[in-house]
Order: sequence, then structure tokens, then C-alpha cells
Amino acid sequence: MDIVRSVDDLRERVADWRGQGLNVGLVPTMGALHSGHMALAGRSVETMERTIASLFINPKQFGQGEDLESYPRNEQSDAEQLTNAGVDLLFTPTTEQMYPAGFATGVAVSGLGDILEGSSRPGFFDGVATVVCKLLNQAAVDAAFFGEKDYQQLLVIRTMARDLNIPTRIEGVATVREADGLALSSRNVYLSTEERQGAPALYKTICDVATKIKAGAPLAEAEAWGSAQIVAAGFAGVDYLSVVDSETLEPYDDASRPGRVLVAAQLGRARLIDNVAL
Repeated sequence: MDIVRSVDDLRERVADWRGQGLNVGLVPTMGALHSGHMALAGRSVETMERTIASLFINPKQFGQGEDLESYPRNEQSDAEQLTNAGVDLLFTPTTEQMYPAGFATGVAVSGLGDILEGSSRPGFFDGVATVVCKLLNQAAVDAAFFGEKDYQQLLVIRTMARDLNIPTRIEGVATVREADGLALSSRNVYLSTEERQGAPALYKTICDVATKIKAGAPLAEAEAWGSAQIVAAGFAGVDYLSVVDSETLEPYDDASRPGRVLVAAQLGRARLIDNVAL
């Protein structure tokens, strides 16, 4: 696997592949890779003729007081994993390459980007939409792969690509979990041994909430029950536990439509998010 650090070098490589008639996939990451990222890389390698992974810790999606400085970094380990997964090219731009002096443009997805995670972390989805828009324009790939663990993020990116006429196909890949149900996340490294033992309660609870909703429980009652269960399991607090329409993320009020249970909660230093389909 080759490594490039400039947009010009990235575009040169993609142009060469295009000249050979090859299609190209992209797996955007912030590094600290785990089996969830490898599932994204594996899907791209399996379905596309060439695969690019990007590694960029995007400062625009970290709020004040969040973990930008302490976010786990290990480019060598990440590169080894991507090489073993069959990725063809790693794009690792600097912050100066992505946001040069005088950079003044941002992308915001109104509505979808303002609720739930967007409400808990103001500006987060603006940072996500901006950097993903840049990556898709820089690489001009046929498909880009994102995990369903970050379900709202997936919808925001799909909406952004549709609204801005970006021709890249946005593909979601199912959440990868530990044997006890905990969704894989780079931030799981923040969990102490004791916290790690309690963390699977998040997934179990939202599965139970989904079961209650399908059995006819009132929305507010099921959400309140789930939040109480999570706090009782040792979490410091619940930012949101919401049962929503899978496409609009509005409160779920039509049983004929697909729904999702979305949750974000704090456990020690780690802020964990998860979701399940109804």
C-alpha cells in the first residue's frame, strides 16, 4: 500500500486508475483503527477495483473541551492494518493541507444535522459534512463507505452528497460489535476495566426499548424506561435516547415505517453512541 500526503498526489493516482477504466472506493477514517474500520475497508476491497483509505483527525468536528489532543493516534499500526486488508492507497493529509490559511467555507446540513447528536455537540455535523465534502471532491471516487454505528452521520452525509450533486455513492456498513454487544469504537480505549464490564448495558437496553416499541409501548414511556436503565447500569448520564423514523429522525409515530433507537451516554471518559433498527 502506498501513502500520499497531498491532494495533488491523490488526484494523480486516481486519474491513473481512471485511465485504466478502474472504479474506486474510499474509506474515510480518523485513525485508531479497529475491526469496524476493517469491515468498511473489506467491503470496499470486495466490491471496488481500487480502494483508498483516508486518515485525518478533523479538528472541525471536535468541540471545545472535547478530546482532540488526546484522541488515539498510531499511523504505523493503522497503515499495517490497511495493508493487510488489501487497501491500495492511504491518504494522510496534514491540517494545513485540508484547511490552508484563509480557509473560509463550511458545509451545514440543516435539520438532520441540528437534532440529537447535533444538539448535544453543536457544530459537530458541520465539521463532518465539510471534511467529507472535501474528501469526496478531492478523491472523486465512485463509492464511499461509512459505518451504521454513526447512523445519524450516515444520513447527514447522504443528504449532503445528494443536495450538492456529488456523484459518489454513499454506502452504509453494519455495526461491528464485541461478543457482548458493545459497538466497536476508537474511544472504547478510554473505558476502565470496570466501565468496560458495564458498557454492554447500552446495547442491551436499546434492544429492549425496540422490543417494547414493537409490542406497542408508548414512545415516551419506553424512552424514559431506557434512560433510567442506562443510568442504573453505571452511566453518568444519557444525552438522548430517542425512537425515531429511520429516514427523517423525527419521533417515531408511524409503525408502518422503519424506525431506529438512537442513544448517546457518558461512561467515565468515554461518550458512547449506538443504535438499533426496529
